[in-house]
Amino acid sequence: MAGYKARDDEKSQLVPETTSRGSATSAILLLAIAAFAAQAMVRVTDSLLPQIAADLNVTVGATSIIVTLYLLAHGSAQLVAGPVSDRFGKYRCTAIAATFATIMVLACGLASSLPMLVAARLGSGLATGWIIPLALAFVGDVIPYERRQQVIGSFLSGQIGGQLFGQAAGGVLGDLFGWRNVFFLLAAMLAVATVGLYVELWRNPLTREKSHDSRRQGFIASYATVLRSPWARVVIVMGFIEFGMMFGAFTFVGADLHLRFGVSFTLVGLSVGFFAVGGLMYSFFVRSLVSRLGQAGLATGGGALAAVAFAALAVMPTPWVAPFATVAIGFGFYMLHNTLQTNATQMTPEARGTALGAFSSALYLGQTAGVAAGAVVFDRHGAVPVFASASIALLALGLWCGHRIKQRQALPA
Repeated sequence: MAGYKARDDEKSQLVPETTSRGSATSAILLLAIAAFAAQAMVRVTDSLLPQIAADLNVTVGATSIIVTLYLLAHGSAQLVAGPVSDRFGKYRCTAIAATFATIMVLACGLASSLPMLVAARLGSGLATGWIIPLALAFVGDVIPYERRQQVIGSFLSGQIGGQLFGQAAGGVLGDLFGWRNVFFLLAAMLAVATVGLYVELWRNPLTREKSHDSRRQGFIASYATVLRSPWARVVIVMGFIEFGMMFGAFTFVGADLHLRFGVSFTLVGLSVGFFAVGGLMYSFFVRSLVSRLGQAGLATGGGALAAVAFAALAVMPTPWVAPFATVAIGFGFYMLHNTLQTNATQMTPEARGTALGAFSSALYLGQTAGVAAGAVVFDRHGAVPVFASASIALLALGLWCGHRIKQRQALPA
């Protein structure tokens, strides 16, 4: 990493990507496939709600509980996943979680009533909530810190692709083949990933390793280890603020386009979807960006780019500004977020799974709080103050994050 010196505690955790004990490449690729399906499940029901409501003979409002309960389960499961994975192994726990996720997503497609679907979505949220944070923790265990941000940036393409697929598949595939088949397709993806994960556990010794202190720590001790670290507390707070301000504003981009400019829902969906395009562009350029800007530059630049884009949305005279702004928001957001994720993998190496679980839960809590606050402001004053607030907050966050990273880089090795 440009300008970065690993301290002694970090050097003890560095493991080459490919060693005599096994290859990290194939192991991480399978985790990315599982992350794709897990992230798709987060957003897939957004556009399926009318279909599901009509088929199950209930209102759309009543059906929306499958969205809120899923997010609640998904976020809360990560608080438990971290300490458990530190004790029993991250890859093994991910494989088991993917197994249960496959079963529960299949049950979503088979549900014949809303209560059955609610139960299946709750179960799938509890299972898929383990996959992404544990995958990132595994990357932290096996990839040297100097190259970790590039690898996590590439791994992000699976998450971003899953988000884009979930949003698109819910509408397009739901219309063509019905909402149940969307869940069957995602269950099939998870099943393929699950089989691959178990094969890796059997043939790749690298996937069966545990962090050096994990066998001796329990649930409370693991969280105490994380929360004792000042840097861990800062990164977790930054993640909360980032998701709160980012999605507390971005959630209302589509509604603003429709209400302010009369944009059709089809064009609204396309405009909002460009956010994922920006994220995929970042994952494509991540290696050169990291080498040129370093972590501090990425955090500061990402916050500034997202801030400018939200400011453009606040003052845009025409809806044609929105697609360009959302691309910039996606690019800038992942510059900042990928930097925070990378630091989260190293803030407490001796309890890495717990640290990633706490960090991921903070993201979901921040998103929930941000959307709730944004909704109040949007209903009373419109989108402009929501976008303006996000612009100011993301710029400040990027500057703060970049400054703190520079301070840590200046510490003696």
